[in-house]
Amino acid sequence: MQEKTIQKLALTGMFLALGLVLPFLTGQIQQIGNMLLPMHLPVFLCALVCGWKYGVPMAFVLPLMRSFLFGMPPLFPTAVAMAFELATYAFIAGFLYGRIRRQGVRAVYACLLIAMIAGRLVWGVVQVILLGLSGSAFTLQMFWAGAFLNAIPGIILQLVLIPVIMVLLDRTHLVPFRREEAAA
Repeated sequence: MQEKTIQKLALTGMFLALGLVLPFLTGQIQQIGNMLLPMHLPVFLCALVCGWKYGVPMAFVLPLMRSFLFGMPPLFPTAVAMAFELATYAFIAGFLYGRIRRQGVRAVYACLLIAMIAGRLVWGVVQVILLGLSGSAFTLQMFWAGAFLNAIPGIILQLVLIPVIMVLLDRTHLVPFRREEAAA
């Protein structure tokens, strides 16, 4: 049991480091970085591989840490709203995936889609609260643009890469899919 905990902690640290570094690949052109959502990939992978208990704290800290270390994303309101959004992704994806009896590509897609919708809704609510506190408005058009329209390339990237990575992890027996009908 302790060996599994140490392994999950090490993997969580690796996903955190990946989340700190990946935005440098797209960050030189801010519009591309905003569209590809590079911090989301390690968050989803951490939640699916290590579970929600490891994914949520990592996801919440990631944008805040990037903001403090590198100044991007800006702390208020972007990094704060992202912290709640990414933590929601990790919780929903990890919680659901951990309870599915027969894991596989379909389960990964189902967990991703539900988590993506929930996370974007949480992001919108947090943006409304934060911008309301600062005296600014957060319109429905801003929500649709930020949560969905501008994020389409990143959403597609996540829906392609994450299942492929999970299948590769299964085939190499590093993180096998649960196939038996075990109780949740």
